[in-house]
Parts: sequence; structure tokens; C-alpha cells
Amino acid sequence: MLLLYQGSEMRETDTLARDPGSYLGMGTLIGFLLFITGCGDLTEYDTQQVRTAMHDSLISTTESWDVNLTLLKNGQRRITLDGSYAINYQDPDRNETLIRGPVYVQIYDSTGTLESEAWSKRAVYHAEEREFELYDSVRVHTVHDRQLYSDYLLWRERTDRITSDYIVTIITPTDSISGSGFDGKTDLSSYIITDPRGRVIVD
Repeated sequence: MLLLYQGSEMRETDTLARDPGSYLGMGTLIGFLLFITGCGDLTEYDTQQVRTAMHDSLISTTESWDVNLTLLKNGQRRITLDGSYAINYQDPDRNETLIRGPVYVQIYDSTGTLESEAWSKRAVYHAEEREFELYDSVRVHTVHDRQLYSDYLLWRERTDRITSDYIVTIITPTDSISGSGFDGKTDLSSYIITDPRGRVIVD
């Protein structure tokens, strides 16, 4: 899986601490180790402790405006996402991109053909898990005129499925259904709602 990332303006910053309280702890540790260094060479253990403290506290952030993300698999587009602003956080515990909207998503099948479009107010991309989360006023429209509405939706690249624990409403040309516990294909051709709340048949 390849992620292509574009923005009209980008800014990268590195900060030295996860939170303001970390400055004091790290300063004390480094000061103590420098004091020890004045008395002699650092032991292997002390050197490793300094490396660990520096590595754990470093957060890399990149901000972008007018964002376009494209995920490729085997040379084919799998998903594209447009947003007005994004900030990417990278540290040893996470690699995620927060995107502010309006967010517009296009999902493609394995041949590179468009199968669904989605809109939301914000999104989060988790790079390690290869997952997109869509939040707030989520709307999906497929090329087969099926629609989904919810306040939250999760897309997993590994399974190529979308899920939600929030209430969803699905509208097709022949009926509509609402409920929670949604799991389905990205084109909404097959899905499960474990807790249905109502169904309407359209004549």
C-alpha cells in the first residue's frame, strides 16, 4: 500500500516533548547524566537511557492545507481523500493524520473503477492500521444508487469493509433500513445491521 500526500502548503515541525511536564523530567534526566559524564564516561546503560528518553519524547508533526491523499495498491487507486487542512503526528506510539473538512472521499474497486463516494466533516487516517475514520454527518453514495447516513464510519483497507457502531440509515432504490452494528462492503451491495430499528419498503 502506497500513500501519496499533497497539500498546497506544508509545514513540518519537531517538538521535544509530548506534554509540558515532560520538559522538566527530561531536563532533570539530561542534567543528571551530564553531571555523571563530568565524573567519567557514560556506561552503556546510561547511554541507552538517554537515547530512549530522547526517542520517546520526540514528536514530528506536518501541517498541510488543501490536502489530497491517494492510497495505491498494486499501482491502482484504492481511495482518494480531499480535505481543507491536515496535521500528521508521528512518534513511536502513533502515526496518524487528522483531516478537517469538508472531507470528500472516493473509493475504488480492485480494477481502479469508482464504486463509492463519501462526505464528512472530519477524518482520521491511521497509517499503521491502514484505516480511515470518518466523523460527523457522514454520507456515502454508491454508483448503484445506494446511500448510507451516519455520524461515524470506519474503512479498513485490509478487509475492504466499512463498519459503524453508531446508528446508520441505508437507502436503496427499493427500501430503507436504520439500525446500529453495521458491517458491509464499500459498495453497500452486501451488509449486516445487528440491531435494526426500522425498515420501509418503497413501491
